[in-house]
Amino acid sequence: MKLYVIASAAAIALSSCSAGSAEIEPIPGSITYGGHVARLTRSPPGSTVPHEFDNQFGNFVQEVYIVQPDRTLKLVRRKVGQKPDR
Repeated sequence: MKLYVIASAAAIALSSCSAGSAEIEPIPGSITYGGHVARLTRSPPGSTVPHEFDNQFGNFVQEVYIVQPDRTLKLVRRKVGQKPDR
């Protein structure tokens, strides 16, 4: 009986998890913020586009976009931290 309760609790906990990775939402300063649709005509689909900026709190933000088959950009990664020494 105890094993059944533990298994049921685990099943309920896992069922509340989403099946895929969540989309990264654009923030002020992102290329696609505010519904802006950027199309790159010379970059091949599947290529990556880096983007760096300071956010409204003064943090350094690094984003990576992937060029989709229709040439629009999809935000796939974001890192917020300190500005690197260059």
